[in-house]
Amino acid sequence: METTICPWCQTEIVWDEELGPEDECPHCHNELKGYRTVSITLGSEEEFEGEYEDHPFGDRKHGHHHDHNHDHDHGHEGHDHDHDHAHHHGHDHEDEDDYWDDEHGGHLGAVRRLEAFTASGGDLLAYETGVEKLLDHQDEVPECPHCREYMIYAGQQELAPGNLDAPAPVPSGLNRRPLLQAPVKLNVYVCSACFHVSRFLSEDDRISFIRTVSGEEDASNK
Repeated sequence: METTICPWCQTEIVWDEELGPEDECPHCHNELKGYRTVSITLGSEEEFEGEYEDHPFGDRKHGHHHDHNHDHDHGHEGHDHDHDHAHHHGHDHEDEDDYWDDEHGGHLGAVRRLEAFTASGGDLLAYETGVEKLLDHQDEVPECPHCREYMIYAGQQELAPGNLDAPAPVPSGLNRRPLLQAPVKLNVYVCSACFHVSRFLSEDDRISFIRTVSGEEDASNK
């Protein structure tokens, strides 16, 4: 009695003695004669290095990778070469860890703060609903530079003339007017997640700042 192992479902097939073997597996219905072995040739080392440069952390790794190639070109082979490679490889992992810590550190801190709020009996759903209502009525909705959540407009802060330090030095050939004409109004935003505070120039002060930098203020006064 002839038997066959299906290469697709790995089932042992016992064929009928009179009909003999068939072209299709009676269990998974895949074609038995259509099973092929595909050979894949890996790319060259140069192609691999090209993919390495496109890695998301390629910029951070580039310095270590360049030093590794530089040592290799000057004849460091054998044990020294392996040691240097392992050393740089370890630094690469440290750089990746630092990257993720920097990228997600603010977000994790925000999660902990909100967890503390709910642990103290706060209603997180009510808070999120209130945040959405406030954001819907804002003309500008900036993102928090730390955790990338949306920021809530909290009001305006005015800087009186005495609260501004000496203006930054202006390069020769440009106007000598202060870049910010006090009093200056700042729009204050608070992050809804990590509660970071950011301040931006009000619309009028932005326009005044642009005109001062571009020299339009002096031209209009002449």
